[in-house]
Amino acid sequence: MSGGILDGVDQRTQLVGKNRLELLLFRLGGEQIYGINVFKVREVLPCPKLISLPKAHPAVKGVAHIRGGTISILDLNYAIQRPPIQDTSKSFVIITEYNMSTQGFLVNSVERIINMNWEEIKPPPRSFGKEHYLTAVTHVEDKLIEIIDVEKILAEISPRSEEISEGILDADIGESARELHVLTCDDSSVARKQVGRLLEKIGVQVTSFSDGKQTIEHLRELADQDIDVCKKYVMLVSDIEMPEMDGYTLTAAIRKDPRMDGMYIILHTSLSGVFNQAMVQKVGANDFLAKFKPDDLAARVQNRIKQLGLEIAET
Repeated sequence: MSGGILDGVDQRTQLVGKNRLELLLFRLGGEQIYGINVFKVREVLPCPKLISLPKAHPAVKGVAHIRGGTISILDLNYAIQRPPIQDTSKSFVIITEYNMSTQGFLVNSVERIINMNWEEIKPPPRSFGKEHYLTAVTHVEDKLIEIIDVEKILAEISPRSEEISEGILDADIGESARELHVLTCDDSSVARKQVGRLLEKIGVQVTSFSDGKQTIEHLRELADQDIDVCKKYVMLVSDIEMPEMDGYTLTAAIRKDPRMDGMYIILHTSLSGVFNQAMVQKVGANDFLAKFKPDDLAARVQNRIKQLGLEIAET
């Protein structure tokens, strides 16, 4: 399976930056189809032998020895509060990389890979309520595809510390930050809250949106009112993978508009690798930061505030 369905994934990088993506479709039992971005998938294989872990989270089906490493295997159906997958002998594992960690997701079956435009990926309907595990939905051949909020799942199963280490926060910056504003953009509610809480600890005000389209419309609306968005916001901290408009396309759109071209942009993403660093330069972002490193993000924001202070002093 890994040599077939994912064959040639390295040649697909040209899709990113053009508001396009590829989804690996899979099932967790029943008729509902789910999707995951191929760029987060390292391998797909039949479920290997699992070794149970005492006192592990109930969603952790066990660990598996794969290619010289030990990887936790999470029952994705159980993780989204549905009945656990019973027959692992007929199941598959999707090995993924999120937030600099590797984990496997146990699924019933793997379907195929589809090529899509981010404009076809929509936020979950309001009728789904707030207590769901989705970041987006789309339709393929009249079938609803649900895209799971993996960051929410990982935060519940293996939460990371959101604390900023001692000595990172600058008290002097905290005093001057109260009048400053940071714009954030992320389709994961968990990620938005994490970033928002961190920024509030620094002392800045926060405005957040759940996708790139909302964000660029907000900025254009302000610019149409002759508001200098580059002065209103210290920076934009944006996710890359988002419905309707991804972070690369959002960055490119900002750079094409002379009214906001000078905005400082950090792309903050669970995608990792040298490729993303190259894309940051291509679309014109100022910086790239892997999720979620509280100390690193706090340092970048504070350094930007210091830089603005120096620029103001020089003028």
